[in-house]
Amino acid sequence: MSTPMTTVAPRTVTTEQRHWRNAIFVIFALSGVMISSFAARLPAARQALDVDPGQIGLLILCISFGAILGLVVAPPAAQLLGHRVGISAALIVGSVGLALAGAGATLWGNIPATVVGLALLGFGNGAVDVMMNVSGAAVERRIGRTILPFMHGCFSVGTVIGAGIGAGAAALNVPTWAHLAVIALVIVVTVVVAVRFIPTRVEEPKAQASVGGAAESALRRAQRSVIERIVVWRDATLVLIGVVMLGMAFAEGSANDWIALAAVDQHGATKAQGALVLDAFLVAMTIGRMAGGPLVDRLGRATAVRITAGLAVVGLLLFILGGRPEVFVAGTVLWGLGASLGFPLGMSAAADDERNATTRVAAVAMIGYLAFLGGPPVIGFLADHVGILHALIIVLALVLASFFCAPALRHREVSSPRPSR
Repeated sequence: MSTPMTTVAPRTVTTEQRHWRNAIFVIFALSGVMISSFAARLPAARQALDVDPGQIGLLILCISFGAILGLVVAPPAAQLLGHRVGISAALIVGSVGLALAGAGATLWGNIPATVVGLALLGFGNGAVDVMMNVSGAAVERRIGRTILPFMHGCFSVGTVIGAGIGAGAAALNVPTWAHLAVIALVIVVTVVVAVRFIPTRVEEPKAQASVGGAAESALRRAQRSVIERIVVWRDATLVLIGVVMLGMAFAEGSANDWIALAAVDQHGATKAQGALVLDAFLVAMTIGRMAGGPLVDRLGRATAVRITAGLAVVGLLLFILGGRPEVFVAGTVLWGLGASLGFPLGMSAAADDERNATTRVAAVAMIGYLAFLGGPPVIGFLADHVGILHALIIVLALVLASFFCAPALRHREVSSPRPSR
């Protein structure tokens, strides 16, 4: 069993910390808006490019590949630029990619331009994912309350906002390129305002002295981070955290990709009902993240993940086996609640050691993105042979692995240095 508290003891929140926390809430929401805005206009992009669903799938894959590159670049970028500038740069690059993808697809009808735009969109989102989680985990420790799940809930809210604006723009026949360009501009302006409250450095500096006793150069820190990304996996605890992230990323990603289709094809729901089943999952997951902090503070990260992973197991079983609507819909809700906390708490646990938090978060985030990247084709391959519902058994097995590896998320006592401005 984990200790009752997963952060330091609650303390009075300073004005500086409150501004920092609120800025990270905004950054998470902006990331959600950015990634969902293009998804909402995907039908228009497909029509303008005149491509089939398989080719659209390859285009979407560009986002994932860009995101993985962003994860790789994030640690040295944070070392060189600091988190304030790094977060700004990542969201600006992603916004440029969003606008370019919209123009490339629907204004120019140019696939190469669309590919470049989507890769930049993914790159910016992957890089900011690491840095906003590290900064979020740092302010969480300063405040002494579990707030990282709520931050991930802000991301979910951002996706709902982005998709809602996209649906409205489509209904009003607003050109896709114009809609996405405006969204990109709003993101850039908002992030420039918000990052003023985020510290430049949120990690504990390592004492490194040169021959002359001068501080270690930024270039040297960036070079060292490359080595750290390799040797960090010698930490067995981090490997187990990675297993938790893998299972929970699969649980979330497989629902996003397959739950509506499974409801229609194998549970007999209509297309509209299938969309509502997916909405039920997303709402349940958002509620779990928004309300999960007090549960974590009371029971500890490990116990909280075991409870939610257990809910996900029950939910998956009900969804896979239940033929009646009330059964598989109840399973959907439990699946969403169960998938809500594992990913953000894995990020929080990876960032416990502030001396190399960015490297550790990037490492476990890479596992999560690989699950999002590899999950759809793996389940699709199995579904061709055994059906979607039976293919989801692999998700069930990975969630069980997360359940058994949850003790790795227990809080590690680390120092909490004052952030430099």
